[in-house]
Amino acid sequence: MLESRRILLIIGGGIAAYKALDLIRRLRERGASVTPVLTQAGAEFVTPLSVSALAGEKVFGDLFDLTDEAEMGHIELSRSADLIVVAPATADLMAKMAQGHANDLASTLLLATDTPVLLAPAMNVRMWEHAATQRNIVTLRGDGIAFVGPNDGDMACGEFGPGRMAEPLEIVAAAEAALGEGPLAGRRVLVTSGPTHEPIDPVRYIANRSSGAQGTAIAAALRALGAEVVFVTGPADIAPPEGVEVIRVQSAREMLAAVEAALPADAAVFAAAVADWRVRGASDSKLKKTKGGLPALEFEENPDILATVSAMKAGRPGLVVGFAAETDDVVENATAKRARKGCDWILANDVSPGTGIMGGAENAITLISEDGTEAWPRLSKAEVAKRLAHRIAAALG
Repeated sequence: MLESRRILLIIGGGIAAYKALDLIRRLRERGASVTPVLTQAGAEFVTPLSVSALAGEKVFGDLFDLTDEAEMGHIELSRSADLIVVAPATADLMAKMAQGHANDLASTLLLATDTPVLLAPAMNVRMWEHAATQRNIVTLRGDGIAFVGPNDGDMACGEFGPGRMAEPLEIVAAAEAALGEGPLAGRRVLVTSGPTHEPIDPVRYIANRSSGAQGTAIAAALRALGAEVVFVTGPADIAPPEGVEVIRVQSAREMLAAVEAALPADAAVFAAAVADWRVRGASDSKLKKTKGGLPALEFEENPDILATVSAMKAGRPGLVVGFAAETDDVVENATAKRARKGCDWILANDVSPGTGIMGGAENAITLISEDGTEAWPRLSKAEVAKRLAHRIAAALG
């Protein structure tokens, strides 16, 4: 998919810049040409010589290079590529993009381009979580900028959390998706997956029996058709697919907040097994056995994510798809759920113990829409995902 594609790679100033060297190699292995732009800060971490040697191209870095600018170099660079990849995308570069600054070559060509842009953020976890950075992310997403990562992990500064740049192969997969010519190219799709964990105390929680396998397969199938996929996942057993933007959450309330922040989207698939209830006033300390008997747990209802998004007057995805995991009267209960939630489609599945579906490798789906019901044969979860992805592509046109 990257054969003969032209990638403009902007290398920002961060310790993750060393991964850009491997990224260049991976892109060229797949037939892409790579034109590197090295920021002044990026040159503190990797040398122009090493970047040029791997790319087989001249390294650009000076906005006021007389030879290049005599030919309007920054304009040509910004528009001659098929895709601009920024890796690492630092907090500073993202802030410049969001505010429209253009005080160096990298920020100038990003402002001058009409080419798709893919960011691979990398920064300290506190910088990533700062309100200013989060505002910039919302702005950039609204401008149509695609993201891959960041991942959770150990930081060079010794902290742990989101902010670690995606691995080179993840960025390659995201670049392939961004350049994909499939039926969902240019479409943004949100997918939720996995269970939620609702704390009782610091060591106990309420959850559903979900591995995250079906949601993960759906995200991968949508990406394979060229979609930009935002993958909001609870603490699942299955690793998220490559080439999607991963947002990890724990509770239902965190998942709703992540979903709302990730919109707008062309379609949303809610495959997560969200806990319906949470413990009111979860304890900050581990609950102990006492002679007084069992502790009294008071429950309260969690937000209904599917119903909330379905009812949005502004920013509602054009297609909202939910799941109904049922143990009896599957079609009847799922049909009623679709009407109650206000979503466009419901995928009903029988998860009673004898089916082996919950946590298993297969699924048996009945698709329920305003056009009626359609029973699918029992398929692998990967095949269910592919069939659903093609249906979504057809519905979005």
